[in-house]
Amino acid sequence: MCSGKIHTGLLVVSYAAYLLLGAIVFRALEKNAETEQKRAVIRMKEAFLQNFAHLTVADVEQFVKNLTDAVQKGLYPVGNESQTELSNWDLSNSFFFVGSLVSTIGYGTQCPKTAAGQIFCLFFASFGIPLTIIFLHWVGKMLSLLCERLGRWLYEKGMKKKKIKFLTLLFFLVTGILVFLCLPSLVFQVTEGWSYSEGIYFAFITLSTIGFGDYVVDEKGNGEEPSFWKMDGWE
Repeated sequence: MCSGKIHTGLLVVSYAAYLLLGAIVFRALEKNAETEQKRAVIRMKEAFLQNFAHLTVADVEQFVKNLTDAVQKGLYPVGNESQTELSNWDLSNSFFFVGSLVSTIGYGTQCPKTAAGQIFCLFFASFGIPLTIIFLHWVGKMLSLLCERLGRWLYEKGMKKKKIKFLTLLFFLVTGILVFLCLPSLVFQVTEGWSYSEGIYFAFITLSTIGFGDYVVDEKGNGEEPSFWKMDGWE
């Protein structure tokens, strides 16, 4: 029993440390490059506004193209150069990114742009995805053990086996729904101002690794204070 607890503790600590290390490295590799790109985009916007009256149709078309490319890269030209410190690659955003990376969700709203970041991403995911599978297997095993203990307790109370199987399966499903869907949705509702149905939707899309990317957490590239952020409401 003691060795099992030690093994469990080491697995949890190792997994958390791996994600944290990845977040720190991605932050170091990507943040400065992103800041420079943001400054360039903001300067482009300011130049456009200063020379608006003298621009040709071709100039406007080029500006729209450049602006679209910037938004697709996650660079939002809101505010001025003093607000470029709000980064998609701070520690919390980087941690969220590595979590979506090793879980193969792939929202598509944040990705490394530098060559070093892209190469590190390959190695990090190669080891991180198997580690995530092991971690999720452990979570499932813990739930199964709880179900087994519940089954033994019910059996000792004289309950029939068929009823025990039904109740333990129900317990497994309800626990999973509460832990992975209901409780996270409450957190999103409180912290983000989302409706509960939006929280359920985001939790399910994340849990199933579909990852549409229409709802994304803690995106700060829009020049606002740090908060969770919904893609389709950025304007």
